[in-house]
Amino acid sequence: MFFLTNKLEFPPPQSASPEGIVAVGGDLSPERLMLAYRMGIFPWFEEGELILWWSPDPRMVMFPDKLKVSKSMRQLLKKNAFRVTFDQAFEQVIRECALIVRPGQESTWITEDMIDAYNKLHIAGIARSVEVWQEDRLVGGLYGIDLGHVFCGESMFSKVSNASKYGFIIWVQELQKENYQLIDCQVHTEHLESLGAEEIDRQDFLEILQSKDGRSV
Repeated sequence: MFFLTNKLEFPPPQSASPEGIVAVGGDLSPERLMLAYRMGIFPWFEEGELILWWSPDPRMVMFPDKLKVSKSMRQLLKKNAFRVTFDQAFEQVIRECALIVRPGQESTWITEDMIDAYNKLHIAGIARSVEVWQEDRLVGGLYGIDLGHVFCGESMFSKVSNASKYGFIIWVQELQKENYQLIDCQVHTEHLESLGAEEIDRQDFLEILQSKDGRSV
């Protein structure tokens, strides 16, 4: 197991354990977080634990042009069932994501330290949020890290049926217009698979992540 020090570094993602853990410890400084995301590594841990840094193999991703929109969702989109905004309520979105009860998890990995760290990245224009509104009430949303050609999704929440899915579809369509190559979904869920996400080899993911198109952060 690789234990991080104050030195700003990570071992190669390919050195991860079978579970996908690359390193333990370190901090959540903006500099370390950005280094991690550029290398295909992300933090995921529960409150009270040392920070765990992950790069799973396979990797769950979404190619924007493979987005699946069901008939029922197409009808909601046609009706403009929700209002969607970008980057208008970042902290509210991340705090709502922290409150979501998830099967198999006793506590959230979105701690106050995580919220503070990602807020700093949002102020820097790197962490982005999608908000889904029903009139003036925030009913769904998602947030993640924008690397310019890859968007690294972190978490989403929904207070009413289909709200987060609605926001995700709008966001993927927006990224497709901007020629993003990939949306990183990290690990498999049936929810993401139903929207068109798929698992690919970590090495294939890293090659796309590290491709140079002039727009990387």
